[in-house]
Amino acid sequence: MAYIERDGVKVYFEDHGTGPGVLLSHGFSYSSTMWRDQVAVLKDRYRVMTWDMRGHGQSDYPDDPAAYSEDHTVADMAAILDACGVQKVVAGGLSLGGCASLGFHIAHPERTAGLMLFDTGPGFRKDEARAAWNEVAFKRAARFEKVGLNELGDGPTIRIAGHRNASGLAHAARGMLAQSNAAMMDSLPTIVVPALVLVGADDVKFHAATDYMVKKIPGAQKVVLDEAGHEANMDQPAAFNAAMCGFLGDLNP
Repeated sequence: MAYIERDGVKVYFEDHGTGPGVLLSHGFSYSSTMWRDQVAVLKDRYRVMTWDMRGHGQSDYPDDPAAYSEDHTVADMAAILDACGVQKVVAGGLSLGGCASLGFHIAHPERTAGLMLFDTGPGFRKDEARAAWNEVAFKRAARFEKVGLNELGDGPTIRIAGHRNASGLAHAARGMLAQSNAAMMDSLPTIVVPALVLVGADDVKFHAATDYMVKKIPGAQKVVLDEAGHEANMDQPAAFNAAMCGFLGDLNP
């Protein structure tokens, strides 16, 4: 097991393989375990780093709500790269992990070799839309505080996530899932690195966001996976891996 520590908070990560760097960030309420199929495919050619966000999996669950934020998430990502001695990566993530990858690019464009944005969106420009999203995030936080990890259900993906309690997920919903500005949306036209934007055909709530990112990111590659929902990498791992490996292969032939 490997950890970085920032301001007393330990963040779990895994480091697999050798070659060009790939940093994969999981979605809200999941953990690094969601990337097992992708690590298995990539590790023979790439150096693949996965990690557990604060309040998730094997990372710490700080009691202080201020310990959960996009800034902390991005700083944790950079600290993991520093611990691994890796200067530059293709940053990829699903849902909240995609937002984290966009945030990483904003803060560290010089460390970003490419972006892989899976079943995610760039936030909201209109205050009303952002407020509606945040209301959902706050309600999820309240549910975690009321019913604990039962809020996650009992699906196989949840069972392997390894959360120790629900307190971190409640804090993460308020501090990381909720959004405060349009910085990610504003950053899209400035992205000059190659970008893959992938969405499941059944993940209809994220189709508009996918199309927007493809329109605004210069040269972005769009992939829609049939018979896949929000968890595209787990719903259709073979097709997902083919799209991901094709994109990475074009970057590193």
